[in-house]
Parts: sequence; C-alpha cells; structure tokens
Amino acid sequence: MKNIQLLGLLLVIAGSFLPLVHVPVIGSWNYWKLDHYLAITCWIFSACAVFGIVNNSAKIVRFFGILLILLFGFTLVAVKMQSLQYFSFLPFKSWQETFAGIVTLKWGWAVEFLGAFLMVFAGGSKKVNNRTQI
Repeated sequence: MKNIQLLGLLLVIAGSFLPLVHVPVIGSWNYWKLDHYLAITCWIFSACAVFGIVNNSAKIVRFFGILLILLFGFTLVAVKMQSLQYFSFLPFKSWQETFAGIVTLKWGWAVEFLGAFLMVFAGGSKKVNNRTQI
C-alpha cells in the first residue's frame, strides 16, 4: 500500500514539471509556468500526503489525493476559461473559440491524474486475519 501511494506521490510531483499546456507561439508550459500559486498548492497537498504515508494513515492520503484531483480539475477549467478570455478582443464568438482551441492540453495531465488516483485508490482496506489456530 505504501509503495503504491509513494509511486502516486512521485508521479504527482514529477507531473508538475512535465508539459501540461501547449501554446503555439510560446511553447509548452508546466504547472510552474501556468500559475505559481496553483503549483505551490499542489506541492503543499503533496507534502500533506507524505505526512499521511509516513504515519500509515490511508484516510489522510486519500483526502489529499481527492483534493489534488479537484485542484487538477479546477486548473483544467481555468486554463480553458483563460484561453477564451485571452482572445476576447476578437469581434466574433466563433473566432474566439477557434483561437482558444489552439491552446492544447499535453500528456502531463495523464501523469498528474494517474498519480492522484493511485494515491486515492491504493489505500484499500486492510484485511485482518481473524482465524484462531489450535
């Protein structure tokens, strides 16, 4: 259980440095280039999850894994909304949506979500052997 949770945590931390968003002229951005505050929040949640892993508390790890999933979902929505807002100077709504569509999501999100899901689902129930030996 601990090893899988640690693997998930490492995937989340490594995923923050992987390309997450591609802007055509500028290039690929990771979590730190997207927003420093969201990246710091991601690392704080990860540090709290380390506390849960070290103390064998699956509830803490699961809680912060869920918070990480919510943070990643919020970031995805914020990226799409910000790209629409960035092209708001264009006169037609269809042009805004077309130009906002050139901002694409990259493969780093798969690593981020995989790590968070591993943290959430690796803390399965501990099966206690209640057999008595004669």
